[in-house]
Amino acid sequence: MRKVLSIGLISALLLTSCNSYNKVLKSTDYDYKYEAAKEYYTAGQYTRAYQLLEELIMVLKGSDRGEESLFMLGMCYYNIKDYETASMYLERYTKSYPKGEYTELSRFYCGKASYMESPDPRLDQSPTYTAISQLQDFLDFYPYSEKREEVNDMIYELQNRLVQKEFDSVKLYYNLGTYVGNSTYGGNNYEACIITAENALKSYPYTRLREDLYMMILRSRYQLAQRSVVEKSEERFRQTIDEYYGFRNEFPDSKYMKEANQIFQHANAKIKHKEKEQEKEKSDIN
Repeated sequence: MRKVLSIGLISALLLTSCNSYNKVLKSTDYDYKYEAAKEYYTAGQYTRAYQLLEELIMVLKGSDRGEESLFMLGMCYYNIKDYETASMYLERYTKSYPKGEYTELSRFYCGKASYMESPDPRLDQSPTYTAISQLQDFLDFYPYSEKREEVNDMIYELQNRLVQKEFDSVKLYYNLGTYVGNSTYGGNNYEACIITAENALKSYPYTRLREDLYMMILRSRYQLAQRSVVEKSEERFRQTIDEYYGFRNEFPDSKYMKEANQIFQHANAKIKHKEKEQEKEKSDIN
């Protein structure tokens, strides 16, 4: 006959010494261990709980108690901020119990654990991509979940970390500027700056760095035109002007507008000067 412990007895257990906890660890009564683990979990004693649960998930595998034990184990690690291990156990739960009682919560906290593991934008962002994938999976499975707003916020924040990494690369290319190459005129990093910024905008069109990225493109086009050979300079100054109009239309009140206007004036002056030279050449020929 199954042995069931009263809540009062388990609660008393929690208040006793470490020796009593050691007795629980050594016990072969898995009903006793299961009730103790639940009580430790409820009391927020996650370290004690997970030590019991790691054994119980194997012993109780396939039962209702095994399902609950696996979920609690993942949440124990989540609550002690071991997010990598938490994500592993919670993902294991969703695979083992795809229609289980705690599947929605497991998917949510699995994604959130990965979100918490997402590193500084300067570091490798593989964990960030994993977190985005897990959180997006949650939305695919539970599009009307009460947690969808929080999940969307996390995805947006993770995407901004990826954009920040791209933006840091954009700034690096811009700051490196020109370099001496094998050709007569050397080379520059402004084209790389433009391409990187444009790719970031295509991938993350709603990023909070959208204005900054567009400004870096405008700056780079201007610098590229300034440093171009004569044959390419006019076309590139025109591209700079086109970029300026696009920037002004989208960000009419931009914090960069003063600088953008100056770039436009200089580029426009270059175009007009070139046009006057061309008119003069035609006039001389005639």
